[in-house]
Amino acid sequence: MLRLAALLACMAALPAMAEEVVLGLSRDKVAITTNFDGSEILVFGAVKRESPIVDGTLDVIVAISGPSEAIDVRRKERRFGIWINVESVVVDAAPSYYTVATTRPFSEVLTSVEDLRHGVSIPRAIRSVGAPSTVKDAQAYTDAVIRIRKASGAYSVQEGAVTLDEQTLFSTSITLPANLTEGDYATRILLTRGGRVVSEFETVIDVRKVGLERWLYSLSRQQPFWYGIMSLAIAIAAGWGASAAFQFLRRG
Repeated sequence: MLRLAALLACMAALPAMAEEVVLGLSRDKVAITTNFDGSEILVFGAVKRESPIVDGTLDVIVAISGPSEAIDVRRKERRFGIWINVESVVVDAAPSYYTVATTRPFSEVLTSVEDLRHGVSIPRAIRSVGAPSTVKDAQAYTDAVIRIRKASGAYSVQEGAVTLDEQTLFSTSITLPANLTEGDYATRILLTRGGRVVSEFETVIDVRKVGLERWLYSLSRQQPFWYGIMSLAIAIAAGWGASAAFQFLRRG
């Protein structure tokens, strides 16, 4: 209640627009530690208006996107009894994490034209410029990335997960998985009427490694040789310790 009251109090200070998002996050920073097992973020906000509510159902879309990276997708075929790579396509930019939450079914809250313009759905969030002319079905490689990441929980569409009260106050809960990639997570909130976007707001959730996790990550990037030596030493010590414990138990 205090958060909502604060949001409503801030609305008066904003410039005039037909309908506009006033957003809040339960947290805008996520710290990845050695025992990090995921995080839940509450996204909540309100719709500021300078005039009465217009006709038509208001919908809210919340989209969170992790850092993008290029992916080399390979297709395998069984030849002469073994599996080999036969073709590959580079998907130019695919978010490491992507989730979309909506008030109603996605097809009802956003038209295909608006989706193309704003890049909200999972296929639109992935950029694949081109493929070798020898590849017959390049789209299948992008589809494979989506299928694999949906199965792992990295991509998801949560229809009906956003609650909207009196076409003014909205909220949803987003669960971030344990295997997060470090970086800025773009968070977009879109208001739509009749499938058309009437307002959009964007902010960032900062995801960073801290403590021992940060030190190990930095060491692996800046001093790979010593990181390898340390990893080897730890493996040897762990193996020796396990062997010594087994011998002790046998003698006992």
